[in-house]
Amino acid sequence: MRKSKLRIYLIRHARPLVSREGLFSKAQAEQYLKDYQVAEVEQILPQPGHLPLPQVKKVFCSTLPRAKATARMLFGEEVELVEDALFREFENRIWGLPWAKLPLSWWQVPSRILWFLGLNQREIESFRKAKARAAQAAEHLIAEATQNGVAVLVAHGFLNEFIKRALVKRGWQVRVNGGRGYVGITQLEK
Repeated sequence: MRKSKLRIYLIRHARPLVSREGLFSKAQAEQYLKDYQVAEVEQILPQPGHLPLPQVKKVFCSTLPRAKATARMLFGEEVELVEDALFREFENRIWGLPWAKLPLSWWQVPSRILWFLGLNQREIESFRKAKARAAQAAEHLIAEATQNGVAVLVAHGFLNEFIKRALVKRGWQVRVNGGRGYVGITQLEK
């Protein structure tokens, strides 16, 4: 008799209800990041069809409102929702000239690239520490899947990507790659 496969689902939160339109000063881009952290999210319709809904009894999620709200929309009030700061998104801080007015992505992309390079991490978690935290999160999910056959995480794009990479290094195979889009679902098996 063949043993059933272990599964891990990594789900990105739904789209936050915060506007990205227009030009932003550095201060406005920083305020956008703050607003994004506490924003409500769009309703999710229809429910994704490839989630093992009846089998899921526990869902891990970030402590941020967008992840918690998404988890509740997808899995309802019946599941145990385990909030843990281990699953929070990689931090970011806006870098740039204070007098410029630019599209939001022109603030975010260079800021994130500099963070990856270790040049924009003052007062926030470094990229090295964030990657180590993602590896720790992967181990946590592996333990859950080993015990219960399935582990589900509702969290954030960058974190989920680095958890996925850590799982692949540990022999897990990507069966469905949901990418980093909103409510993107990546399924891994072992």
